[in-house]
Amino acid sequence: MIAKLSDFDYLLDESARLHGHLCPGQVLGVKMSMLGLREAGIDEPKGKDRKNIIIFVEMDRCATDAVQSVTGCSLGHRTMKFMDYGKMAATFLNLKTGKAVRVLAKEESRQTAKNLFPEIENNYAAQLEAYKVMSDEELFEVSEVRVQLKPEDMPGRPLSRVRCGGCGEQIQDKREVHVDGRVLCRPCASTGYYEILHGDRYARKA
Repeated sequence: MIAKLSDFDYLLDESARLHGHLCPGQVLGVKMSMLGLREAGIDEPKGKDRKNIIIFVEMDRCATDAVQSVTGCSLGHRTMKFMDYGKMAATFLNLKTGKAVRVLAKEESRQTAKNLFPEIENNYAAQLEAYKVMSDEELFEVSEVRVQLKPEDMPGRPLSRVRCGGCGEQIQDKREVHVDGRVLCRPCASTGYYEILHGDRYARKA
């Protein structure tokens, strides 16, 4: 079943099921997705438009699961790009038309939510209920933006594979960097998120 983008309750239920529970971030993410898709001209992100959309998410929070649930985009399909900006925002790109819109959650919506339900002492619970009834204008800022995608960032098979001159590991899709004439992966060229303490535990013993 392909849900209509106007069916907020159904989309929210599906999002909560994927995420594991219902929270303010789910409500925000579902509404953000409904708005962004509509503004970008995407009617059926899981149907006829599934190959025409790429999403850029700027947060690794609950709302990102909601965006994935509503749009069907994911990192594995290369239709979702994670930009580690720490902002409650996402950009919706229509590949067919080139139109892209960035939707940003307004910080003041937190206080608005609290004012709507003053009888709810718990801010988390107040946000959950308020976000359901608040308008898009109260919740979000929308900007039309320009996004230029490189061929190596598009879905599909890897366009290139090269070996890092430092660690020897393979690098796909032109993520290598060139330093003093050497081809290196990004961790070898600067600092990675990990530090190798021991070698390969499963390497064949000589």
